[in-house]
Amino acid sequence: MLLSPRLVNRLKLKHWALLGALGESATLNQAAARISVTQPSATKMLADIEQAFGFALFERHARGMAATPLGREVVTYARQTQAGLERFLLDLEAKRRGGHGHLVFGAIMGAAPDVVARAVSDIKRERPRLSIRILGETSDQIVALLERHEIELAVGRYTAPLDHDKFDFTPLADESLRVFVRAGHPLAGRDAVQWDELVRWPWVMQMLTSPARMLLEGEFAEAGVAGPQDAIECTSIFATLQLVQSSDAVSVLPVSVLRDHVRAGLLATLPIEVGRQLKAFGVLTRKDEPLSETAQAFVAYLRRNVRRAAPAEGGAAPEAGAPAGGARGRARRRAGAAR
Repeated sequence: MLLSPRLVNRLKLKHWALLGALGESATLNQAAARISVTQPSATKMLADIEQAFGFALFERHARGMAATPLGREVVTYARQTQAGLERFLLDLEAKRRGGHGHLVFGAIMGAAPDVVARAVSDIKRERPRLSIRILGETSDQIVALLERHEIELAVGRYTAPLDHDKFDFTPLADESLRVFVRAGHPLAGRDAVQWDELVRWPWVMQMLTSPARMLLEGEFAEAGVAGPQDAIECTSIFATLQLVQSSDAVSVLPVSVLRDHVRAGLLATLPIEVGRQLKAFGVLTRKDEPLSETAQAFVAYLRRNVRRAAPAEGGAAPEAGAPAGGARGRARRRAGAAR
């Protein structure tokens, strides 16, 4: 039987909701509970769905269900549809209450303190009742959210070779990285440090799927050293900062994230170059899917604020309390030159 819109259009919103729930559940009973229907009802709904498509979407096992290859594509579409519907309803409800709609986007932490924060402030001044939700912290996280239609746009960078087939990318700005430790760490204030010395210390690192981590592994390889044996993988920027401040761990984060902590004397950057090959971050959007008017306005503010953020980065690297001369002064000047 050939697939036709007429057959698939027989499916109701509840059917699509069940498919989306099945993508996140191990059993039909769990999926039924997610959408508040009984298991017998869910069983009949799934039978109706597979009849409409004309082929099995799931394989039944003793321990649960697993989507077939075609079933995975249907489930992905169902989840995207549900996410799009949820955003639409939130936007509509905000406007019904006299607001300016709803904007959901993802952003890497390196862009958030400067470019994103200023753009959010600008658009909120223009539209004070606009509801905004910001998700994610690293590029791999926000690209996944974008692919699942959980956000409308992302401020980040490509993370996989074929991302360009799925997303459009408009570059915004470069992102400088720094190696840092807590203030008072034995390495703080050193005239120079090398990678073979750094890897002997504990580390807090991003996941291997993040661009910054892949770049850091490249630095280890170029220096001819193995990665640190004592390492914590952490996706949270906030947790990374706390872990470094409370231990002798070493880590790498963007300058814009570290700036205030360095100025407050909580953290110290180290005089070693990292991230020379980190590509610019920018605006990621799904191909062939136009942005809402609100999202377009936000992107315009992002572009405008890139120029405003550039001078601010100049004050990020100096270590709080470092004298102008001596070893710490020389390290500070080298860190500034690395920008």
